[in-house]
Amino acid sequence: MATGVGKVSARLGGVAVWVGVLARGLARHPSKALRATALSCVAVGMLACEDKAETSRTFALQHAEHLVTTAAADVAEVRQGLPEGAKRLERIWAEHDGRIEDDPNALRDALERARNAVQDLRVAKSTFFALATPSGVVLRNDQEQDAMAGKLLFEPFPELARAARGEYVETRGVMPEAFGVRGKPDAQWVAAQNVTVDSQVRALYVTGWAWSSYAYRLEFALRGQVRSELKDARDKLPLLYVFVVVDRAVYSAPVSPEVNAQAIAELEPLDKLRASDGFSTVLEITGRRFGLGAKLAPALGENVAIAVLRSET
Repeated sequence: MATGVGKVSARLGGVAVWVGVLARGLARHPSKALRATALSCVAVGMLACEDKAETSRTFALQHAEHLVTTAAADVAEVRQGLPEGAKRLERIWAEHDGRIEDDPNALRDALERARNAVQDLRVAKSTFFALATPSGVVLRNDQEQDAMAGKLLFEPFPELARAARGEYVETRGVMPEAFGVRGKPDAQWVAAQNVTVDSQVRALYVTGWAWSSYAYRLEFALRGQVRSELKDARDKLPLLYVFVVVDRAVYSAPVSPEVNAQAIAELEPLDKLRASDGFSTVLEITGRRFGLGAKLAPALGENVAIAVLRSET
């Protein structure tokens, strides 16, 4: 089966044959040939659409590969920064003679001080930072409206219990109070490091991001990159959407049409990625042709991939 340039050549050859038939018909039957002119225009238009879709497919896979590298750097910031931030918190605990757990304002101030003191955390893409008891009860997060306070971390994120035993932990789960979008499914990637004072674990330092918010972060970054690569500022930016695929779920930015995520989920991209380093295809969604590219993102965990939809404008 022809692929890539071969496919395009084959389609061009088909159009050339059609134009030849049209020319002969024009000589014999002008009226019939005139009617056929419209059909030839449709054929050429379809070829142009297919070529654009193939261009979108090629770029979408390249975008997904680039965003996988971006995700690895984002995770590295947390891995390097959270242990350093925990050390800052240990000093703050000592400043308060260990009596800080019952003061929400002091806890929020401690979270801000710890993050501001560590470069990796200052630039981290986290949507929240929080402190919890060693038993997993959230004491305070860094948001103005703290919906997480008093909630149990170990129910949605059982792996975080290992942090109370002195380990740095990364995991994922579903905590509604940490959703990045309302009205559609969401979940989170989280990491935790213990805060130890006088050889005793006094708290868990937790951070993470909602998958929907993270998809938006990647989408925003991708659009900025593509815009910077346009040769002419007047050129139109292609339509771009970014998704995070986790197991069978597909998470998108808050304003992304849900039908796009559903179309990707139906393709079951993770199944295809287990047999290939990357997956790409052309698909039609609500009458528009998109190129889809997907790539596994191992830094975000097992069975996680980043997918990109692109359509030339």
